[in-house]
Amino acid sequence: MTETAEAERQLLIVEDDAAFARTLGKSFERRSYAVTHASNADEVERLLQTHAPGYGYAVVDLKLNGEASGLACVQMLHRHNPKMLIVVLTGFASIATAVEAIKLGACHYLAKPSNTDDIEAAFGRANGTTEVELTNRSTSIKTLEWERIHETLAETGFNISETARRLGMHRRTLARKLGKQQVK
Repeated sequence: MTETAEAERQLLIVEDDAAFARTLGKSFERRSYAVTHASNADEVERLLQTHAPGYGYAVVDLKLNGEASGLACVQMLHRHNPKMLIVVLTGFASIATAVEAIKLGACHYLAKPSNTDDIEAAFGRANGTTEVELTNRSTSIKTLEWERIHETLAETGFNISETARRLGMHRRTLARKLGKQQVK
């Protein structure tokens, strides 16, 4: 196999949930991908410095342990290899984080739970399509509120206190709202 072909089947999974990463990795290995796992941005940086020929694909969790954002990993991966196909996974998708992920170099953005078929299909749809069905349904107030909260969370590096301050709400109120929705 040539060096280019090897890079095309190299997959980096950036996920802090070790069990999920292991399951996803095994599933991709059965599809003939060479899989490497990193659980944070520091590990990604080390792998990019030492790994040759490089990765052709990456799956990045949006919210990593602590206050780390997968968006920083997306940016780092895209800078390293602009041709890399990067899919961002998140427990709760928002328009704000989807837009930022795409701006930073992701080719697709998927809400969890997503399986190997979904992710591999997203790699195949990297160029986009005009065939997406448009709906006439308007966005609910609840959805708009949640998207604003999530956008502010992303801006503050997932700092709850600062997010509450910026939104003009009590920290406990924000914590209750976040408790009703999964933020990972």
